[in-house]
Amino acid sequence: MSFPPKPPLQKAPVIVTGHANADFDCLAAIIAAGKLYPGATLIFPGSQEKNLRHFFIQSATYLFNFKNFKDIEPQSVQTLVLVDTRQRSRVPHIEPVFANPGLTIHCYDHHPDTDEDVAATVSLVRPWGSTTAILMERIMAENLELTTDEATILGLGIYEDTGSFTFASTTEHDLAAAAWLRGRGMDVGVIADLMTRELSSEQITIMSQLIESAQTHDVNGVEVVIAEATSDQYVGDFALLVHKFLDMENLRVLFAIGLMNDRVHLVARSRTPDVDVGRICASLGGGGHPYAASASIKNRTLTQVREELFGLLYSQVNPQILVRQLMSKPAVSIEETASMRRAEEIMTRYAQKALPVIAGKGNRRCLGVIEHDIMDKAINHGLGDVPVAEYMIRDPAVVTPETDLYPVMEIILGRRQRLVPVVENGKLSGVVTRTDLVNTLVKEPARIPESLLPERKRDRNIGGLLRERLPKELLELLRKAGSLGQSLGYGVYVVGGFVRDVLLKHPNFDVDLVVEGDGIAFAAAMVREMGGRFKSHPKFKTAVVVLPDGQRVDVATARLEYYEYPAALPTVELSSIKMDLYRRDFTVNALAVHLSPERFGELVDFFGAQRDIKERVLRVLHSLSFVEDPTRIVRAIRFSERFGFRIGAQTDRLIKNAVRHNFFHKLSGARVFHELRLILEEKTPLSCLRRMQEYKLLAAVHPLLALTPAREGVLMEVENVINWYRLLYIEPAPRTWLVYFLALCSGMDAQQFGAVGKRLNFSKRTAEDLARLREMVRDTAQGLFNCVYHKGPLSGLYFLLEDLPIEGALFLMARNPREPLQKYVSLFLTGLRNKRVEITGNDLKKLGIEPGPRYTDILRQITAAVIDGHAPCRSEQLELVRRLAAGRSIASLLARTTTGERCTLPAATAPPEATDGDEA
Repeated sequence: MSFPPKPPLQKAPVIVTGHANADFDCLAAIIAAGKLYPGATLIFPGSQEKNLRHFFIQSATYLFNFKNFKDIEPQSVQTLVLVDTRQRSRVPHIEPVFANPGLTIHCYDHHPDTDEDVAATVSLVRPWGSTTAILMERIMAENLELTTDEATILGLGIYEDTGSFTFASTTEHDLAAAAWLRGRGMDVGVIADLMTRELSSEQITIMSQLIESAQTHDVNGVEVVIAEATSDQYVGDFALLVHKFLDMENLRVLFAIGLMNDRVHLVARSRTPDVDVGRICASLGGGGHPYAASASIKNRTLTQVREELFGLLYSQVNPQILVRQLMSKPAVSIEETASMRRAEEIMTRYAQKALPVIAGKGNRRCLGVIEHDIMDKAINHGLGDVPVAEYMIRDPAVVTPETDLYPVMEIILGRRQRLVPVVENGKLSGVVTRTDLVNTLVKEPARIPESLLPERKRDRNIGGLLRERLPKELLELLRKAGSLGQSLGYGVYVVGGFVRDVLLKHPNFDVDLVVEGDGIAFAAAMVREMGGRFKSHPKFKTAVVVLPDGQRVDVATARLEYYEYPAALPTVELSSIKMDLYRRDFTVNALAVHLSPERFGELVDFFGAQRDIKERVLRVLHSLSFVEDPTRIVRAIRFSERFGFRIGAQTDRLIKNAVRHNFFHKLSGARVFHELRLILEEKTPLSCLRRMQEYKLLAAVHPLLALTPAREGVLMEVENVINWYRLLYIEPAPRTWLVYFLALCSGMDAQQFGAVGKRLNFSKRTAEDLARLREMVRDTAQGLFNCVYHKGPLSGLYFLLEDLPIEGALFLMARNPREPLQKYVSLFLTGLRNKRVEITGNDLKKLGIEPGPRYTDILRQITAAVIDGHAPCRSEQLELVRRLAAGRSIASLLARTTTGERCTLPAATAPPEATDGDEA
């Protein structure tokens, strides 16, 4: 079947277009410019407004010479006419045109100047209410003829961008243009229909969210309302909804933030010269004029946009205080090569809680910040002589002397960075401490944005996600736990990986509760109310509850842990939920959800976990995390590979520090093996082991565990074999960690394997069981080679493999991937092992055979006959037993059997090969 050739691209010497996500004013301005540039090709840039799109498709396509940019030849464009924008970033659909040599650009716009404005030969920019009115001035001056449809479309643009002449940006020129158009047949009825559409159910939902979420903020003496809404899909006419809300509430300044699909939409309106919404939206990648503007923002959450909006508001609405007015100078600092003890001396002498770290005396380039609590812990762990560079916070947020106050507040209060270095010309010139900031805010507390006040911050509520992603029984359990805690006067939270996985949409029904109170008493009350049983651990102030349906609930008292020395088990003290979360390994695991009835579903995130989940990055909560508990290194690898996260730069550096200082060697073998086993139970252990090899962790566990190319090849085969076995959906399910562990130890002799087992603190029984399994694998491999080489019967294969655990059989397949051995182990697993004889010892007894060792011999011979296809049915099996009972040979009967073909293994083409010297 042949297809007609594509039509050639059209030449277009002159094109007219406007900004992406066009509104009615943009559409009308394109059409107006078309009247001023006869013969020009009109390029519609696209819009997300549903009604505008329908209007354009139904009317403008037929009335005007609109083209798709992809249908014209970009190199043919000599003149570009831009309307309703001058920013190159807002016209991505025609980007190739800007490369044309000698391109002439004409601009018509009513938005303020920006740094992105293109250089234009002709530029007509006026602060009127609409761009259409600017173009109308020339149309009126030249008295160009317009049809009724043209007059109506141009009038629609003016009406929309002036809010039907109610916006403060409306000028007499907009009114004059509309009057002239009315005289040319502008249909105000059509405009009214388009401007006053009834709201859809989706729009009503969005409007309701805006009303309910609206909050008024005092921004440097100006009242600003910020409202938010979310929707899984784009809801048309968001700007119209914002305008209606502005009128309904009679607001002066409104910023509406809508999360729809994969982006955040910001629509802003201002009726006061104190707030230039166009300038603010331009900083977020959008545009507009001082009284009406918008932005469409990708790759950021609603929370991030809100926080950035606050920063822009406080820096642009009546900004007054600069960093140079509150910073401390000269800065007390420390060199990166100085020791932790030296940092302690300096902090004590100057009463500092943190110090900026510089490159050297002659080089005051700021490299990081070392905080007092990290320094103090490091010294307690015997790291007093370690350079501060190893545990400092690298790449801290810095400011310049001309920076406004708000970014400093965001860094210290929002990001919880205790000290902010002030950098001038690349060198440290001063610092802003938490005390400096507090002293300033005490004088002017109104400057603190509500988003940075913990007691006023609106926490995200994920009650809807819990209802959507949890079974009803589990959701009800959480509600009951919250109510029970309230009756006891305790705060109850579900915490950790459970919350993380709800946000990641990963099934995880392992419930961990933290109680601000007596966790053990809560567990006892839980069992009294819901049934089941519990076991307490008073030393750690924890309990495990097992409910009647088998659901397990771990209950912990909110606690603060401290470590007396590196790699020690923690000492526990009572604490609050915040300190309880701070003791955890990674930010993404330091999440909690309120379960009390009045706050059910409220997300507690003190450490930026939501941001890290969105950015898919794994970060520790403090610099000594791996010193206090080196097993967290293995967990970091496990979580990063499981969730596809990257390990943050600071966390990566801290892992390498911990390995270099041999903290991993101080862990008990049992703790190391527990973490290693969890790695081997992951879906993709090999990728985890490769990361461990990169960090030299395997050698840190034991030098014999290094990931050699040969060993990595065996592990790859194990992965293939296990994936194959899983697809069979047959029982029993193997202990996959054991198969991988056998592969990780491949190439070792018995003595070497024993040394690894000793490091991992295997019990005597575990060590003996694993050694026996390796021997069974070795002996079975040799027996299989002999069986295959000598063309033995299938029953020989069966008896070789019947006692080998499934893990040993799978490892045997991976260790010997070549034909025919792997093929026949597969044959055993998928067929032979399920074959059963239809007679039992009772049948032998009925035939008069005395019980004894002879039973085993007879049943083995019958099993061999069944496997080899000689006695598939019960009657034939009984006949064989009778002959054996009579002391006669069964060879003649087997020779006459025709119900099944004699099954044998094909002979090997070469003698069995050695298994490269190892025992398994």
